[in-house]
Amino acid sequence: MIELKNASQLELMRKAGRIVAETLELVREHAKPGVTTLELDRIAEKYIRSQGAIPAFKGYNGFPATLCTSVNEQVVHGIPSLRNLDSGDIISIDCGAHIEGFFGDSAITLIIGEVDEEIQRLLKVTEESLMMGIAQARLGNRLYDVSHAVQKHVEANKFSVVRDYVGHGIGRAMHEDPQIPNFGKPGRGPRLEVGMALAIEPMVNMGTHEVQTLKDRWTVVTKDNLPSAHFEHTVAITENGPEILTRL
Repeated sequence: MIELKNASQLELMRKAGRIVAETLELVREHAKPGVTTLELDRIAEKYIRSQGAIPAFKGYNGFPATLCTSVNEQVVHGIPSLRNLDSGDIISIDCGAHIEGFFGDSAITLIIGEVDEEIQRLLKVTEESLMMGIAQARLGNRLYDVSHAVQKHVEANKFSVVRDYVGHGIGRAMHEDPQIPNFGKPGRGPRLEVGMALAIEPMVNMGTHEVQTLKDRWTVVTKDNLPSAHFEHTVAITENGPEILTRL
């Protein structure tokens, strides 16, 4: 688990987070009907490298791309391809960058064209659950206070949280301890301390929480083929509360 012991380390985490946030904003501008997910991936890689950073996902355990692009019923780890985005799609864009020894990681889910109100609500609730989880990432709280805040909001809105994939610590490695489930009872888990950095990432399904992995060994989809949304921020725990490092 990373512990940001001085201001310079935190500043490097901020730098990595800023690059990720800027990359996602650039991808947001280009994510329109007719564009391919591979085009979005190339835009992201070019920008990350232009900032002197390295795409954190590319080559990670063999993953072939800069972004994870997960469309509609795809939950996470979708591989960019020649697939064109169509009006009515939603797409989760997960992005990581590595610079000067530190990592940033963030995800957004975008609406392409027009979608129905229930899908809009899915995205809204997922992003709200992320912010509620982040609000609990405070000195003295416990890890599952974050988890519970996410689960409570999602389930109150009649959606389900994915249980097979979780958030994680982050810092000098892309994935560090502790794992951060999006469900659980409050008041449990390790005590949160100043200097911890966490990647909090609700993955929320319209239907069942159950998922499965496709034959490409990467792309995770909902078992009922209903849509899924995914939002993520890298957060540092400071004396003044949680600092979101991947928000412009």
